[in-house]
Amino acid sequence: MDIQVLKGKFNQSRDYNTDDVNALMDFAKKAYIHNEIDINEYRLLVRELETQGAVIPENNKENSLIENS
Repeated sequence: MDIQVLKGKFNQSRDYNTDDVNALMDFAKKAYIHNEIDINEYRLLVRELETQGAVIPENNKENSLIENS
């Protein structure tokens, strides 16, 4: 799967288009969690989205279910 296919699936699922790489990264993460894409596809998508400027928000660490020691 490439970014264009991911955008198409995003549009189909959400009923609007986006070029926001962070929204696409979240969408790819959810697709991976729900076993809609495999780990290799996920890694390639994340790598490509990161090169386009996507970042993981810092507040994800605050909302983590894993305790930091």
